Amino acid sequence: MADAPPDNWVDRFAPEAARPFLRLSRADRPIGTWLLLLPCWWGLALAASVSGWRPSDLWIAGGCAIGAALMRGAGCTWNDITDRDFDAAVARTRSRPLPSGQVTLRQAWIWMIAQMALAAVILFTFNAAAILLGVLSLGLVAIYPFAKRFTWWPQLFLGLAFNWGVLLAHAAHSGRPGLAALLLYLAGIAWTLFYDTIYAHQDREDDVLIGVRSTARLFGAATGRWLAVFLVAGVLLMSASILVALLPAAPPLRIAIAMAAPWAFGWHLLWQMRRLDIDDPDSCLRVFRSNRDAGLIVALFLAAAGLA
Repeated sequence: MADAPPDNWVDRFAPEAARPFLRLSRADRPIGTWLLLLPCWWGLALAASVSGWRPSDLWIAGGCAIGAALMRGAGCTWNDITDRDFDAAVARTRSRPLPSGQVTLRQAWIWMIAQMALAAVILFTFNAAAILLGVLSLGLVAIYPFAKRFTWWPQLFLGLAFNWGVLLAHAAHSGRPGLAALLLYLAGIAWTLFYDTIYAHQDREDDVLIGVRSTARLFGAATGRWLAVFLVAGVLLMSASILVALLPAAPPLRIAIAMAAPWAFGWHLLWQMRRLDIDDPDSCLRVFRSNRDAGLIVALFLAAAGLA
């Protein structure tokens, strides 16, 4: 794969017959799984910062990890099914399994359904509210690949889908998502607009030729200013989420630890902006991948707050 790390585990260790299907699921590029999983851990940790950690949260965290890997794989397979003609016209994506002929369309459909079925097994171990939210997320997953054909904001639709785990995992712990979880969900959407705009700059020239829309094309030279807007929005929304969740009852130490999450998160995004060159695809990819660390910072501080 043209945009996969050269030392990825799929190319090094996976059986040859399995490699096209693992590539279809982007198993050779785990950053997408991290970006789907981390909002789940945010939501769980936010809920635990209010009521404390419980033994059952270990399964929620682990189940979200397995489910994120499966649903990210299913979502990528669905994306490649719908975008197979576009992918064939873009240098970075024409080596993907469907446009390159490594798998057939029928095989891709079967692979997608199998991953969704396994993810459903995980989902049905959670409570009713989480199960309902998981089922509702399928609509967002189905719509996202088509967004770039009718809007300049497909990154917004990705944010709606990728951060749904905030609500689901929060509900899995607390029984329902409240205002604090909703605010954290919105913070995650701002974060997705930030990192996926950076990612989309890799394909800006090809997207112009084939008529695909993106925030990278929409913002152009003003991308830096828009990234700053998304950074500030994410930090403010995350801060508001924590304050709504913890005030007035939580101990001051717990609030202080939790509030370090948006502060450190914002500094990491600023660090990314200072290292970004939107005209260099390699720079865009490196900075995009660093968002795993940005999301982990939030998860760790919120998790620590639940222990304070």
